[in-house]
Amino acid sequence: MFSLIRNRKIVTLLGVVGALLLGQVQAQPYPNRDITFIVPYGPGGSTDPISRQFANQLEQALKVNVSVENKPGGSATIGTAAVIRAKPDGYTLGLTSNSVLSYQPLVNKGLAWKGPEDYQSIVKLVDLPTIIAVRADSPWQTFEDFMDAVRKNPGKVRAAVSGYRTTPDLAIQELNKIAQVKIATIPFTGGGGEALVALLGGRVEASTGYAPTMLPHVQAGKIRIIAAFTKDKYFAFPQATSVVQAGYNVTLPASYGIVAPKGMPNEIKDKIIATALAIGNSPEFAQFAEKHGLILDVKGPKQMDEEMNEYTRVFRELIVFMDQKK
Repeated sequence: MFSLIRNRKIVTLLGVVGALLLGQVQAQPYPNRDITFIVPYGPGGSTDPISRQFANQLEQALKVNVSVENKPGGSATIGTAAVIRAKPDGYTLGLTSNSVLSYQPLVNKGLAWKGPEDYQSIVKLVDLPTIIAVRADSPWQTFEDFMDAVRKNPGKVRAAVSGYRTTPDLAIQELNKIAQVKIATIPFTGGGGEALVALLGGRVEASTGYAPTMLPHVQAGKIRIIAAFTKDKYFAFPQATSVVQAGYNVTLPASYGIVAPKGMPNEIKDKIIATALAIGNSPEFAQFAEKHGLILDVKGPKQMDEEMNEYTRVFRELIVFMDQKK
């Protein structure tokens, strides 16, 4: 009997000690354990360098391990949903884009978000201009050559894109709308890397994507960049024609930023935002951006929300156009 009572006391004491230790861990300043950084795209695409650069600098700034986890699928909605639905304790963050935050809710009613009110914006980091590439042996030397072929062969010139209704796809649809042409987009679930493989293999006539994925193949002499969806010359590929300067007002980039679940404690939220802004404005990140063809455009949560709302307006008009063309 006494043994049973003594054992119960020991168990109770261990429970009290455990609770005290847990309380001490929870009371430690944020962060006191690993952070998970979710990337809603597959490895090897244009987002990988951005994600890993930010995660590495976040790790250095917060002095904890930041584990990068790729969760592709659903045009990047699966990984983004994993972030938004996570416990709002500051230990789950993620990379996302304008097409995910602003376009997908318009066409996918089952998502965990409809707008900025459903997630916590942390920082807008960069814009990545969409570019058009052809094989090095393509007969089209310039963007003008390409557009001439498109006009003469409506629907027959195919451009590989990194997923259905991702930004590269939407940029081509916007070009179709403005130029009144019909370029056929061929989506690949494997992202920009798979779309580029399709171009290299001759399965499509063009590929629409981003500098980080395409630059090595340009340097190897396998592909040629003929256009960039920018207002001015794109510094990463100065030989490419600016789509706007060619007469088509289409500047739909991939805008990348960091989000977190809604409802984090203010002290944690403020620390994450301040740290993320410092990373985005650091010389180290600026050098990284230039090297990878990224246009630095660091914005805080309020400005990021305003930008995503504006993209929602643009995408809504584009959806109307695409529906009319069906």
